[in-house]
Amino acid sequence: MNKNLQYSKEHEKFLHKQKKDKITILTFQIGLLVGFLGLWELLGQLNVINTFITSSPSRIFNTFITLLNSGDLWYHLGITLYETLIGFLIATVLGTIIAILLWWSEKLRKILTPYIVVLNSLPKIALGPLIIIWVGAGLQSIITICVLVSIIITVISMLNAFLECDKDKVLLLKSMGANKWQILTKLILPSALGQFVSVLKINVGMSWVGTIIGEYLVSSAGLGYLIVYGSQVFQLDLVMCSIVLLCLLASLMYFIVSIIEKKIIKTRKD
Repeated sequence: MNKNLQYSKEHEKFLHKQKKDKITILTFQIGLLVGFLGLWELLGQLNVINTFITSSPSRIFNTFITLLNSGDLWYHLGITLYETLIGFLIATVLGTIIAILLWWSEKLRKILTPYIVVLNSLPKIALGPLIIIWVGAGLQSIITICVLVSIIITVISMLNAFLECDKDKVLLLKSMGANKWQILTKLILPSALGQFVSVLKINVGMSWVGTIIGEYLVSSAGLGYLIVYGSQVFQLDLVMCSIVLLCLLASLMYFIVSIIEKKIIKTRKD
């Protein structure tokens, strides 16, 4: 009884320490952000830095309010978010399917692996002009570039996860008469679930990169368009405001993926 009580107290201390560490880390994270923004604003107000070039938090906020009042904010946000989400979903689903096909056929994997490596090393922006000609200017070309930026990483990551599955478990299922489909659905896919969540996290950033690259090349709306337009007319407040909005949206997507990850971990434990 005393041992159980002692264990309970130690466990409570451990949980209290974890909670305290989380609060400390969060406090420092918020403090660093507030301190950076405060110093940035102070240096701008004292004319230590040229706010025409570097902008400042207050000028960025004023630009945000201007975009919000004009109605342009939701229009440009909506277009960029739509392009990113569509590209993210297509790259994740299609990349996973391709990885499954490559796992399924060793011969196909050996044939295509060199091409996948080359495509992964190729700067996707170099294909931009060709993609615009092939699929047309507009949303379709931007989404295509977004998919190309993310899909190769998805294929490589998921394929490695499939191939790293415990070989002894695979042999055990084969010895029990399991076919390839059963091995895939009962062992390979469940074992790769953790890697799949990691791929989702990677694709959050890659999808935003792909979308902005596409909007740099060909767009008449979106946050990438605002960045290009703002730099051309020297409205650097607009450029900085768009960058901040991109950071916030990417962080929100990453946060949603983190919630999904926690639910998956909890489900697997149960």
